[in-house]
Amino acid sequence: MDQVLSITKALADGNRLRIIMALTCHDELCVCQVTEMLHLAMPTVSRHMSVLQNAGLVKSRKDSRWVYYRISEAFPSQCLNWLKDALIDSEDIAGDKKRMETILTCDLEELCRTQKQRRMCSAS
Repeated sequence: MDQVLSITKALADGNRLRIIMALTCHDELCVCQVTEMLHLAMPTVSRHMSVLQNAGLVKSRKDSRWVYYRISEAFPSQCLNWLKDALIDSEDIAGDKKRMETILTCDLEELCRTQKQRRMCSAS
């Protein structure tokens, strides 16, 4: 029962659902790519990723200074298939797919630099 509660709590957020759906379309994504897609602050996205990881829904790997996430093999396949079917016609998910196509053409260094500049400007 604890696993079911953990999974349902993790999925009870629109941004986390958007992250899961983006990860179903790509083998893995860098946290900076997810941040750009969601238009959220990096600490907020990191918290969302931690919730998903603690529920066993995503896994991460660190490569130099980049953290990449992917769907975990432990993600219950029936649940994942249900989410895909339920959200297939979502306008938010369609918009995310389109945004991610553009984001994936960007250099990670440049993307990270742009996000840092935005943070510095908003802190001023």
